[in-house]
Amino acid sequence: MVTCPVCAGAIDVDEEDVDEGDSLSCDECGATLKVVGTDPLELESAEDLEEEDEEVHEEEEEEEEDWR
Repeated sequence: MVTCPVCAGAIDVDEEDVDEGDSLSCDECGATLKVVGTDPLELESAEDLEEEDEEVHEEEEEEEEDWR
């Protein structure tokens, strides 16, 4: 069992059957979740991770423009 980071609902998952980067879905709220750690099992909202990736990408583009 692991807790959904979006709604705090319990998600029944066999920790031995998931790897880092796998996607799961919360049965209670329907959120798409990514496995970000396996020891202990840690989940993050896939939407939050996408937003973070976009922010990092934008920052890298700004830094690249500053070099020009």
